[in-house]
Amino acid sequence: MAKNVVVLDYGSGNLRSAQRAVERTGANVTVTSDFQAALDADGLLVPGVGAFEACMRGLKAVRGEQIIGRRLAGGRPVLGICVGMQILFERGVEHGVETAGCDEWPGTVEPLEAPVVPHMGWNTVDAPEGSRLFAGLDADTRFYFVHSYGVRHWELEVHSERLNPPLVTWATHGHRFVAAVENGPLWATQFHPEKSGDAGAALLTNWVTTL
Repeated sequence: MAKNVVVLDYGSGNLRSAQRAVERTGANVTVTSDFQAALDADGLLVPGVGAFEACMRGLKAVRGEQIIGRRLAGGRPVLGICVGMQILFERGVEHGVETAGCDEWPGTVEPLEAPVVPHMGWNTVDAPEGSRLFAGLDADTRFYFVHSYGVRHWELEVHSERLNPPLVTWATHGHRFVAAVENGPLWATQFHPEKSGDAGAALLTNWVTTL
């Protein structure tokens, strides 16, 4: 039976391309800002492009941070993409202005330190052993990035033996930054799977099969 996925419409992100990409996995996909529909779906995809502060403003306008929090409290899957990943962190700093994020993970989204910014184009990632998101993908697989900001320090520590530590994938552009995270029901990518061709399609399929 096909899974139902909601792409959260809060005024940011490549909504239709995300919708089409997830539909290719065989899932039923709805683009909506409806609170209950987003809560009830098997999976919630949170896209995002542009500025951190603008995305957070749009997210709060549809109570998106509450949707994300409630889903995660019930162990229901959420996938953030690009700025949709960044807003899951504690704070973002752009042009010296600090904006509070959803605070699902500690950490700061800050400017990339690299000779050329934005980081735009194809890049490889360093995925950890046991990753389900990158299952079946080779180490030299490339994904499509477009961003000027990122998380350069992973700050969440898990000290309980009963909890699986988050699986953090890294990429390098000038310095290392977080390229993807798998943390219980909350997964996220800094790159755009919907723009990453066959590799992105395989990754989205990996996510949908966990729903």
